[in-house]
Amino acid sequence: MADKKLQPIIIKRVKKGGHAAHGGAWKIAYADFMTAMMAFFLLMWLLGSTTEGDRKGIADYFSSPLKVSLAGGSGAGNSSSVIPGGGNDLARVHGQVRRAEPSAKDAMRNVDSPRTARSKDDGARIRALQKRLDAAITANPRLNEYRSQIRIDLTPDGLQVQIVDEQNRPMFDSGSAVVKPYMRDILHAIGAALSDVDTSISLAGHTDATPYTNGERGYSNWELSADRANAARRELIAAGMPEAKLARVVGLAASDLLEPDNPRAPLNRRITITVLTHEAEERLLNKKPVIVPAAELAAQKSENPASTAQP
Repeated sequence: MADKKLQPIIIKRVKKGGHAAHGGAWKIAYADFMTAMMAFFLLMWLLGSTTEGDRKGIADYFSSPLKVSLAGGSGAGNSSSVIPGGGNDLARVHGQVRRAEPSAKDAMRNVDSPRTARSKDDGARIRALQKRLDAAITANPRLNEYRSQIRIDLTPDGLQVQIVDEQNRPMFDSGSAVVKPYMRDILHAIGAALSDVDTSISLAGHTDATPYTNGERGYSNWELSADRANAARRELIAAGMPEAKLARVVGLAASDLLEPDNPRAPLNRRITITVLTHEAEERLLNKKPVIVPAAELAAQKSENPASTAQP
């Protein structure tokens, strides 16, 4: 027992050492990542602050550098100037572009010609008439009931108003040109709205492709469509539309179908009222003057001097 008490106590201390060296490769990867991010943000900033002309110049340079060099400049604006786009004009925002002085032809394009101004006036007038017709139909409960049968569209020739048949609600009796009462109300509303138009009006009657028996030698869809157009004309004039404004009343039979895939569809039976633009009016009525070149006119006079004399 005594020997056991005198036994020395041994304490083992473990000395912990540092981790093994991992090297500095991660630092290089992190530096590359930060460089790439900085380049990305710098690119985004440049795209946001560079003008459209400069960007196009840079793109042209990289796509065809020789062409840009021959044209003059670097294609990326005047790099020697702090003004965006280069030059002395503080208001200039586009990149370096060589442009010739505008020719007389280009200058004439920038000035509205009388024909262009008239076309703009026609467009404003036609749109105002369209709104007036829409308002008149919407305000009248009886007309609004037949809104699905009234089509108002803007066309190159002017404002086109089409009154179409429906399966259970035709405008005329089959084979007849007698106007139905509701059709008369529609025509009267349209005629009142057209009481102060400035240009001419074209009126056309249409039928479907259902043929008449022996129609080739007697009464056919051609006569029927013309009679229906004339019946519509009488109702429009009775409502206040000036008769002098009518430039044409025609019957087109089934030559201009609204639904060519279904020639006998009710929609093909319709009355078309077109308020013409000035250009369409001149084309229809042949009011446009024929311009003869001076050289050709002189040649005609030399060949026939007596033709220049006026009676």
